[in-house]
Amino acid sequence: VVSALWGALLIRVHSSPVSSPSVSGPPRLVSCGSSQSSALSQSGGSTSTTGIEARSRALGRRWCPAVIMLLALVSLLSCLLPSSEAKVYSRCELARVLQDFGLDGYRGYSLADWVCLAYFASGFNTAAVDHEADGSTNNGIFQISSRRWCRNLTPNAPNMCRMYCSDLLNPNLKDTVICAMKITQEPQGLGYWEAWRHHCQGKDLTDWVDGCDF
Repeated sequence: VVSALWGALLIRVHSSPVSSPSVSGPPRLVSCGSSQSSALSQSGGSTSTTGIEARSRALGRRWCPAVIMLLALVSLLSCLLPSSEAKVYSRCELARVLQDFGLDGYRGYSLADWVCLAYFASGFNTAAVDHEADGSTNNGIFQISSRRWCRNLTPNAPNMCRMYCSDLLNPNLKDTVICAMKITQEPQGLGYWEAWRHHCQGKDLTDWVDGCDF
């Protein structure tokens, strides 16, 4: 997304209509209040030079607000988007990571409970994002909702986990586990997740960690 916006910015500025036979070379970004008089002085004729300089200054005033807004948007998106690439875990790989984070036995739930939840919530995909009709999102390998637990672009969300929803897409799972532990401290426990209630609760889950080398 950031790359696409930056490309659009360059195309928009480079496609500006200002040109002069006396000015050669590759297109350049137009800066606010800049004067191209040194290059245009070679065009010959004070009237022509004055006219082109006026057009250049007008173009600078026209494009600079758009350039500034796009740069600000690029900076904002670079902060909101996850810094790491998505990862789809294998069953045993995820089981080992969750065990290392101390989820085996946490609040009375086995490691198999967490692995089963992750599979039916996201297919072990750390970058999974599901968009709801109300504008909220379910994020990451456990599909944690922005309605209450994390912050996205929806204003006035409680953000009980004190993190951006994009943090829940990080493949190292640290923020995801911290937030999931907080959710599990609620009276519902893993019952907060519909995927766990429908597919994992009350079932024999030994196959989810069977054969995994811990």
